[in-house]
Amino acid sequence: MSSEHEGEAVGRIVGGDSASLTIEGNNGANLELDELLVSESSSSDYTVLKINNMSYGPPTNPVVPDAAKSLHDDRRQDREEQDHMFYMARPVLRYSEGKLGIPKVIPQLWSEVRRANKSDFEFLTNNSPDTVFIGKIRSGSRVMDIDIRLNGRDLLTHHVMIPATTGRGKSNLVKVMLWSILSSGRFGILLLDSHDEYYGRTGRGLKEHPDSTERLAYYSTDSVPGSFSLVINLESIEPDHFEGILAFTEAQKQAISLYHRAFKEKWIEAIVRGKEIRESVSEITIRVIQRKLRRVLGIYEENGRIKCESSVFSADSGTTTLVDIVKSLESGKTVILDTSRLGDDGELLIGSIVAGRIFSLYRNYKGSGELDSKAPVSIVVEEAPRILSEDKIAEEGNIYSTIAREGRKFNVGLIAITQLTSVIPRTILSNINTKIILGNEMALEREAIINSAVQDLSDQDRSIASLDKGEAIVSSIFTRFAVPVYTPEFEQFAATERKPRGMNQGLIM
Repeated sequence: MSSEHEGEAVGRIVGGDSASLTIEGNNGANLELDELLVSESSSSDYTVLKINNMSYGPPTNPVVPDAAKSLHDDRRQDREEQDHMFYMARPVLRYSEGKLGIPKVIPQLWSEVRRANKSDFEFLTNNSPDTVFIGKIRSGSRVMDIDIRLNGRDLLTHHVMIPATTGRGKSNLVKVMLWSILSSGRFGILLLDSHDEYYGRTGRGLKEHPDSTERLAYYSTDSVPGSFSLVINLESIEPDHFEGILAFTEAQKQAISLYHRAFKEKWIEAIVRGKEIRESVSEITIRVIQRKLRRVLGIYEENGRIKCESSVFSADSGTTTLVDIVKSLESGKTVILDTSRLGDDGELLIGSIVAGRIFSLYRNYKGSGELDSKAPVSIVVEEAPRILSEDKIAEEGNIYSTIAREGRKFNVGLIAITQLTSVIPRTILSNINTKIILGNEMALEREAIINSAVQDLSDQDRSIASLDKGEAIVSSIFTRFAVPVYTPEFEQFAATERKPRGMNQGLIM
């Protein structure tokens, strides 16, 4: 055994099968859920195991040669004084003669296992700068000094979901990921910040990144030095932008379509003014549409002038806002839209406007052969069920569900943050190829997460329930197994990470 892999044995394999091996723990081993263990034949041939469950039981009596029987009987008497701990562990990786793979054989019965260490994973390191930092590899609650990094283009265009209950570290994880993305400068990020917590208006945030001046754009209705005013011109809004956000009856939809056809980009103003069109539209229908538009946009007519109660939407200003945002995203910048002073409908409408424009442009870029010259774009949506639940996409769908289904073809993805995975349709969940799973004590939500994961997590229900703040399990088509990780506190991470760690070794599976 190579000295770099040496470690004290913590137990031995006493049974099980290829899906779950049973390990009898040594006295005092104190192993944990999600702990990574190693069973090795040599320093170049070993299997990594991950603990998914544990129980008490009487000591196991192995079949031993006659020559060792006396020694075994003495040890058995010592061990029978108390029940032992048994751990159920899944073989997750096999390293043999320089090759990495999914285990197709299991370690020998009665073979010893030890705790995994850093040197067991060094063959997985990668120096690419185009990666997104997720955290450090975690073995139980022990954090190992190995970065978990995934290829940014693959990760972001194939969609990410971050499911967790409140207080388990969702926002912290996103901040750390975005800091890493800012360091790269190769990916566009659109963030709808409903709590104004990411930029760092009142504390440490993404504005502290050394490259924030060139790579970060912050839009707000309450501008601060270095920010941009968040004003969207009414002529930027298309009828489709309301899909999944504002409910219209069939008659109202037909009326809107007629006004859009007649007045083009000035269709909202025409409806608010009650202008007549050639086709007959009920006055009651127009009044209801006017009320709905006022509720979401704050738009109304007074003394012959169009006014907006909200400073976000305007009939006169904000004509270049959408163009500027899209250009920033195309060039690989992170764009934060402070929507904290808007209601849900207003926030989601703005997201729909920008997402619709970027998706349409990128689809055209693919057709013209320009797509590879544009940075991949990912849209961060908090409380994702607001736009991805069954009732929001039941009929025509909306731009977010379209991106979930088709976006990867055009290098546009979603980062969906949610407490309620169960209300998102399976057709959407199946298109999200990376799930960074934080702690969740709700059985219904764990079931939905497990059933939609790309790896078999059927034996990790208790592991997910027991995850502490900052602890996660990464299940992705870009990892060979469901990787336990720990994401550091953003403040600590930002204080030490001033430049991209792509120059150092990071774990990519």
